[in-house]
Amino acid sequence: MVISRTPFRISFFGGGTDYPAWYEKNGGGAVIAASINKYCYVTCRHLPPFFKYNYRIRYTKQEHKRNISQINHPSVRECLKFVGHESGLEMQHNADLPAMSGLGSSSSFTVGFLNSLYGLEGKMVDKLQLAQDAIYVEQKLIKENVGSQDQTIAAFGGLNRIEFSAGPTIKVTPIMMNQGRQNLLLDHLMLFFTGFSRNASDVAKSQIKATSKKKRELKKMLRLVDDAQKILVSTKAPIEDFGRLLDESWAIKRSLTTKISNKVIDDLYLSAKEAGALGGKLLGAGGGGFMLLFVKPEEQEKVRAKLKRLLFVPFKFESNGSQIIYKMPNDF
Repeated sequence: MVISRTPFRISFFGGGTDYPAWYEKNGGGAVIAASINKYCYVTCRHLPPFFKYNYRIRYTKQEHKRNISQINHPSVRECLKFVGHESGLEMQHNADLPAMSGLGSSSSFTVGFLNSLYGLEGKMVDKLQLAQDAIYVEQKLIKENVGSQDQTIAAFGGLNRIEFSAGPTIKVTPIMMNQGRQNLLLDHLMLFFTGFSRNASDVAKSQIKATSKKKRELKKMLRLVDDAQKILVSTKAPIEDFGRLLDESWAIKRSLTTKISNKVIDDLYLSAKEAGALGGKLLGAGGGGFMLLFVKPEEQEKVRAKLKRLLFVPFKFESNGSQIIYKMPNDF
């Protein structure tokens, strides 16, 4: 039996430039993103030979199947084919946060499942290979409308600048902040669940389709990655500048397609700003899920009161990425 633990992520800047439709044709993309201490857990073991089926798959549904091709869950099916797993398998998925909420949950699952499968078969795979394999499964085999940052940050963990070019070639550079500066950043961040779920692939499809018409906006979002990194590593720049930059980035992002935001989201964001938030964004492709806000600590109670109907979710950064946290020999 093998259990993997894989973090969810928060993307700060550069979202949209991590789609192959952008970075393969426009000289590359870049994001600033961080993994957080909210996880998905994937348990895998060889299925004992006492059943009429060979695959027992447990997530929000249960599947009992004889053949891999019969499995409905697209990531489970394609990961098993990709790894070439031939013996029976039992898989169970558990998560700290809901799916389809903008925290990269589907990619965290793919990374975690691949990590568990490799662990079950005794294979050692480094973090870069794990990220690239998950990207290949999601983009080429499942054919999801997803970028390349979610798989990368789930595999590596940490607060990073991640750059993408054709291939994909991936460069992960940790944002070098002292602990006091990182704690200061974290003290200004608030995470709220809007209560809405949506299919990220559907929202992203419209954004990818608009890529060729939104080059000016995406180039601006790419430049903001540099600006944000300078603020984070500076010892003199006010950390509040990071929040104002988030506000600028969100204004650009929501202009990319009408599916990224809606009146309810816009009203929530405006209410938060009226209560003291300097900036923020809807996480993930858009349309719903989690909203990240940048708020001075002394203003946070007012923001929480203004958004009292939303679920507030405390979090911290984490730096480990996807890990095998339990492994026992197979008795069969």
